[in-house]
Amino acid sequence: MLNKVQKSLADNFPFVVYAKPNSVEINGLFQNNSTLHYLENFSQTGFVLAPFDSSIKTILIPLNDSEVIQEFWNQEPYNERSSLNISYSDYDKAHFEKLVKTMIFEIEKGQISKIVASRKEDFFPKHIDIISLFQKIFHQYSTAFRYCFYHPEIGVWLGATPEKLLSVNRNILQTMAYAGTQKYEGKTDVIWGEKEKQEQQFVTDFIVETLRNEAKDIELSEPFTSQAGTLLHIRTDINAKLKDDFSLEKIIQKLHPTPAVCGFPKDLAKQYILTNEGYDRKFYSGFLGELNIGENKTSELYVNLRCMEIQDKKVRFYMGCGITKDSIPEKEFFETVNKSITMKSLF
Repeated sequence: MLNKVQKSLADNFPFVVYAKPNSVEINGLFQNNSTLHYLENFSQTGFVLAPFDSSIKTILIPLNDSEVIQEFWNQEPYNERSSLNISYSDYDKAHFEKLVKTMIFEIEKGQISKIVASRKEDFFPKHIDIISLFQKIFHQYSTAFRYCFYHPEIGVWLGATPEKLLSVNRNILQTMAYAGTQKYEGKTDVIWGEKEKQEQQFVTDFIVETLRNEAKDIELSEPFTSQAGTLLHIRTDINAKLKDDFSLEKIIQKLHPTPAVCGFPKDLAKQYILTNEGYDRKFYSGFLGELNIGENKTSELYVNLRCMEIQDKKVRFYMGCGITKDSIPEKEFFETVNKSITMKSLF
């Protein structure tokens, strides 16, 4: 597998290698040409990488144009660096806090309940070893969806996302509502503030309402604390039995981007982000994963969080946090700092 990754990088041929949550099976799709394929419809089969802005085309590595390799890796303990210097520029801090203040002002007007603010941060390590980074991600974030995606026309993206957008097997759909963030301090029995609870409820309500027209039965778990690496979040699991005439494309179009990465109402929050955030999120807070794989045409898609983009000698991290009327700008900035530390610990 790793030799094939090395060769594909050298030959500038697209590929993706990935492992599903709590799995030691590595799946690889290695495209046999350098063509940039786009998703034309949701009946296609392969691995997709979709941007935050759904008006931009989704990348597809087609199954029928790729060599498929699967192998099992031993799950070895990975010791995260116990201490990292918290570094950030005063400009980045001031710029992000100004953005959060303008979002709070917009929310106070009454039309939008939540907007997700995000930022990018560039990092220039002495050495970048893509294979080693993916191995570290695989071992450190065993409960997340871990991946390394490469196309010569878009560069390298790596990540470990804890959030499933959806999985559909025949007519059974599984998804989750995910929001709120705390640092993991050795226990998951923690107290959540009203701001975080409200933020998570926005996501839950949005998903349930979105599924009503496509599903017969919708079941929700109680909200619970979920650990993702060094961070904790509030999560609600959602299961639904879809109607016989359900449309996967319609469901994805309605769900993406969820309030967890965009805001609520979705369309207003998304337009505000695209107009005011001040940079291109690209594939950060988009989605990625398997589309129509196997005998049951199973699709399993994840929200692209905890990710990095690598181009030449530069690593770009992407981090975000949910803003409501009760947000404190400085606190929100340091939430993004904690998320960046999670990924910087790999270097």
